Amino acid sequence: MQRLVSQKSVAWAACSVAKRSYASASRVTPSTAYTHPTGSEGASTSSTPQDITPEQRNALDAALRIDQAGEVAANYIYMGQLAVLGRDRVAGPLIQDMWDQEKKHLAVMNKLQHQHGVRPTMLWEVAKVAGFGLGAVTALMGKEAAMACTEAVETIIGEHYDDQLKELDAINTADPSVPLLKEVVKEFRDDELEHLDTAVLHHSQRAPAHAFLSTVVGAGCKVAIELCRRI
Repeated sequence: MQRLVSQKSVAWAACSVAKRSYASASRVTPSTAYTHPTGSEGASTSSTPQDITPEQRNALDAALRIDQAGEVAANYIYMGQLAVLGRDRVAGPLIQDMWDQEKKHLAVMNKLQHQHGVRPTMLWEVAKVAGFGLGAVTALMGKEAAMACTEAVETIIGEHYDDQLKELDAINTADPSVPLLKEVVKEFRDDELEHLDTAVLHHSQRAPAHAFLSTVVGAGCKVAIELCRRI
């Protein structure tokens, strides 16, 4: 029964990866406004809301601080994994592809942080060290464990982005930056879920002590999110 469930998960993941990859390739993404600006974006990429409550401002600041820190950690996770598995003919290019996507995410989040005047987390350097360590250690445990790490991290991040979109929906403003921000968050959420599906497709659930590893990594991600919200 467990093997059948695993086979169904892999088949579902393969279908999801194909659908998301096709969707990404067939449209201009919201983040293009930051990575390849045309000059027509106007205030959406240069302004920040002035007509929101202090509580909404705090929510916006926390969202961007967490997202930026998360992208820093993600970049260093993949850096750590690639340091160990970079020469693997299958895992190496796969990790590099996901890392390249995270590099774009971080570049966009850095621009959003500057645009909205958000203080970065004081745990920036901690995120680098912890991310690299997590990536390298799980990669040393094997390819499947590295993929299990990705699966666990992206599961939590996908849920976090969904919660964040609900918070952003509650911000009532005439400023055009918030609608664009929501679209960017949706885009990045879908990218992270594609990474999750890719990890499952490449046998993350075959990792030794998969359930325990997923629980530990997932719990660590939740703690990191709350710390970056405050610090």
